[in-house]
Amino acid sequence: MGLRAKAMASVITTGLVLGLSACSEDEPAGTAQVAATVGQGEGLLNLVTMKGLVERGASDPRVDWVQPFEERTGCKVAWKEVKSAQEMADFTKNKSRRFDGISAPPEVAGQLIAGGQVAQVNTGLVDGYKKLEPRLRTLLKKDGKTYGVPYVWGSNLLLFNTGVVQPAPTSWAALYDPAEAKKYDQRLIVRDSPLTIAEAALYLKGKDRKLKITDPYSLTRKQLDAVTRVLTKQRPHVRLYWDQPADSISALAGGESVLGGVWPYQADVLGRAGKAVQAIAPSEGVTGWMTAWMIGARAEHPNCMYQWLDWTASTDVQEQVAGWNGLAPANPQACAPDRLKTAFCNANHVGERNYLNKVIFAHTPAKACGSPGGNEGRRDCTDYAEWTQAWIKATKAIK
Repeated sequence: MGLRAKAMASVITTGLVLGLSACSEDEPAGTAQVAATVGQGEGLLNLVTMKGLVERGASDPRVDWVQPFEERTGCKVAWKEVKSAQEMADFTKNKSRRFDGISAPPEVAGQLIAGGQVAQVNTGLVDGYKKLEPRLRTLLKKDGKTYGVPYVWGSNLLLFNTGVVQPAPTSWAALYDPAEAKKYDQRLIVRDSPLTIAEAALYLKGKDRKLKITDPYSLTRKQLDAVTRVLTKQRPHVRLYWDQPADSISALAGGESVLGGVWPYQADVLGRAGKAVQAIAPSEGVTGWMTAWMIGARAEHPNCMYQWLDWTASTDVQEQVAGWNGLAPANPQACAPDRLKTAFCNANHVGERNYLNKVIFAHTPAKACGSPGGNEGRRDCTDYAEWTQAWIKATKAIK
């Protein structure tokens, strides 16, 4: 499938150039009604997506779930590919831009829902929806309404070099406690995302109970400031803030880094390569994330979009997407014996309900505390913009 080759590739080709339709600034967002039926496809589908999540064979001719969809439905697919969650958020803030669907990570999904930029999904119109992991299906609900269809997911683990890091760590403290981090000065790796703040918050939750941290994705200003101080003290000891998994794999494989936060993907690749590494679920808990397909509030091609939701939830497509990106499929049937490799599925805990139920899944940090839409009635938490500022403040000296 080209999974390992993709991980280490230095050049990734992009999809079609997408000219998203523009409309008048005075057209309100969030005007779409929930669909009652799916009719004839409109012949076109405009998407916004991250790298690797929409493929038509340009990166690898064997990796193509777009052209079969087009042939089956008559819906021609075009897409805007963004490089980061921040770029996606910035792109969609312009409400004059219209899109049919967006593969939204958690830090973007909540903003889209709050801004009325996505429509409610009628899950009864999505074939295979009930085959998707039950826990994942709960993550994009607000006021009893569903706003996304799970696509891929992952969790954040602590990985260490078993020959160097002794004794074996059991806690996020190994990475975030200043005294512990200093032991492996300039040999730490940390995921370059404001959502990484949540892992440091889990460490502080146990370290300083006076902070009264409950949800690591809902932090008050005092709590966020405390986490920022921890990250600032950690900064001198970090060798790499990684964005692309391939960069962290190279650092860990070569021995330049020996301890850090990773996805199961890196652990799987390094383990298969015979490297002396181990990934653990820290005692304070494991955070996670899900990318889901969402429908634009003013989608011009809603019928094609619902057909796309059917298509991407199917076992065949889920197998391709997961294998190509090294991410866990939302449809566990992609890990049937004749499909994805058992070792890969085990590393990603696919189908392990007990594991999934313990994962603390990310939601967009917002002023209204609670996930995903702030249902607790409190409004003294910090939002994603404040998290982004805190992350830059804590890590910018390294970048």
